[in-house]
Amino acid sequence: MKTIKHFENSESWLETIVRSFINKSPENSLRNEKNEKAWADPVVGFSSGNDPLYQFYKEDIGAFYWTPLEIFKNTFPWLEVTADQLTVVSWVLPQTEATKSDNREQTFYPSERWARSRIYGEEVNDKLRKHVVKTLLESGREAVAPLLAPHYETKTSKRYDFASTWSERHAAYTSGLGTFGICDGLITPRGKAMRCGSVIAHIKIPPTKRLYKDHHAHCLFFSKGICRKCVQRCPAGAITERGHDKVKCEKHLEITEEYVKSHFGFEGYGCGLCQTGVPCESKIPTQNDIE
Repeated sequence: MKTIKHFENSESWLETIVRSFINKSPENSLRNEKNEKAWADPVVGFSSGNDPLYQFYKEDIGAFYWTPLEIFKNTFPWLEVTADQLTVVSWVLPQTEATKSDNREQTFYPSERWARSRIYGEEVNDKLRKHVVKTLLESGREAVAPLLAPHYETKTSKRYDFASTWSERHAAYTSGLGTFGICDGLITPRGKAMRCGSVIAHIKIPPTKRLYKDHHAHCLFFSKGICRKCVQRCPAGAITERGHDKVKCEKHLEITEEYVKSHFGFEGYGCGLCQTGVPCESKIPTQNDIE
């Protein structure tokens, strides 16, 4: 059995694990007739379990929100570990060009590829979480995927309405992978049309440098007072200059369920209009993308 010490660069090793699974595994599928890939080439980042942002989230979102150390100790209560001995491995799974192109044309309901990425693509994400955990365990390093932990729960935040005990987007932000837009989506180097995931591991890896100082740095509305394209794209009126109305957004997603079932033949839902047909769809936008 290989151990982690056989890898001189644990950062590159883990990045390869994530990227190889998405780029080479047959599990990465939309499960349509053409068996197209659900996700394009991923981006991987790292943050320390001791990063003060995780404690800030707990204070800001709600006491129910886990720090990496709390999740790890709930999973491995017999281990003596400290927060600085843990690393959060975070990844971004970009939508494929075909999926983005399809959804770009929509004005109310999601395209079939987008709905498939929301359901079957997230199943791929879960398999990736399990694969990363399994690989780390086999290397002799304990690891847990927060969203697959038996004690993971959705919650209600006094400040932010719908919330949960762990946020993949916040972990990605902490791990240097992007900043938030007016619609709450994470604008990454591969754009906002993506999903993300994470695993917490008993391994020390240098944190990915955050090339931003503000959690809205990549959003043109917040940084330059321009754009608002996602406001225009939202079919539910859930995005305004005041931000993202999660209740309106959730109600629209419920409306899409019958459409997905009747038109595409599977149980699902989706939208993603604010993530496509916008300057931040596939990149960090610049003012030139508006002009």
